[in-house]
Amino acid sequence: MSNKYVLFAFRNDSMCFIHVLLNALDIADKGMIVKVILESESVKLIPDLYNDESSLSNLYNRILEKGLMEGVCKACSQKFGTYEVALSKGLKILDDMANHAGMARFLKEGYQVITF
Repeated sequence: MSNKYVLFAFRNDSMCFIHVLLNALDIADKGMIVKVILESESVKLIPDLYNDESSLSNLYNRILEKGLMEGVCKACSQKFGTYEVALSKGLKILDDMANHAGMARFLKEGYQVITF
C-alpha cells in the first residue's frame, strides 16, 4: 500500500471540499505524502478559497502553508471562469492530459488516487 495520496476534487460543493481539505491535512499530519488537485466543477470554488468570509478559507490557507496544493485543471478553470484567478494567486496550472489534470503521472509516481 502506498503512503502517497493525491486527492482529486471534482464537485462544486463546499461541504465536500471541506472534507478534501480535512483529509489532506490529516494525511499530512500522520506523516504521509498528499497533494490536492481541483478538477472539473470544483474549480468554481477557487474564489471562495481566497475569501476570508468563506468557511473554506482557514483550512485552505493551512493547505497552502503545508505545500499540499498541487494545482488546478487548465481546461476546466478556463471553462468556468476561474483561470485568471488561479494564475493571479500563483496556483500551478495542470494540463498534462489534453489540457486537463491527468492521473497517470501520479500513478506512475506511486500515488494512490482518491476522488471526491
